[in-house]
Amino acid sequence: MSGRLVLLRHGQSYANVDRRLDTRPPGAALTPLGRDQARAFATFSQGPERPALLAHSVATRASQTAAVIGAELYLPTHEVAGIHEVQVGELENRNDDEAIAEFNAIYERWHHGELDVPLPGGETGNELLDRYVPVLTDLRMRYLDDDDWNRDIVVVSHGAAIRLAAAVLAGVDGYFALDNHLGNTDSVVLAPITDGRWSCVRWGALTPPFYPVPPPHGAGPVADAVRSSTDPMG
Repeated sequence: MSGRLVLLRHGQSYANVDRRLDTRPPGAALTPLGRDQARAFATFSQGPERPALLAHSVATRASQTAAVIGAELYLPTHEVAGIHEVQVGELENRNDDEAIAEFNAIYERWHHGELDVPLPGGETGNELLDRYVPVLTDLRMRYLDDDDWNRDIVVVSHGAAIRLAAAVLAGVDGYFALDNHLGNTDSVVLAPITDGRWSCVRWGALTPPFYPVPPPHGAGPVADAVRSSTDPMG
């Protein structure tokens, strides 16, 4: 089992520029920069890094990212249900500090094990995992568990969903996952190991061990997200 699962966040979307909680498919399209980011990922993925399979969520920004990558690498793309972003319900399309703080407060609780807490009118952490994890399990069983399979699978998905699923599947510390957002076309790379488990071999630009950095007094993931110009879904 030498192939890996590359969970790739989509390129920059117009909602990302506005710092909007854009989660309901189909959602916003890619910006020109988002397309450039997808091309840059494809360039990096040439040669021995070239993936063998390219899948994406039903969201427009994910399908467009995959289409750019696929065109550069001469790979067909495959739309997969279940791997779209966390559904934020009543917070949809808001970009005010109050909405972002509410989303991040609940998302932080999920990473600390409170997975049954719902977003207002939206999903719980467990509901996200219940639709997301089976897709990754299916890809593993169909491809990565095959001894003859030795290439990566790229799955174009979404930042908050990727961080939660990867942290749960690979046992990555919740504080680390909260501290380390994924920029557009950053990825988390999971490798299958024994007994159906996963190992996280890269998180963005970081490699194991994944240690959280204690925040300065008065700071934390929620406060940082509200103060930051970074879009909240990364």
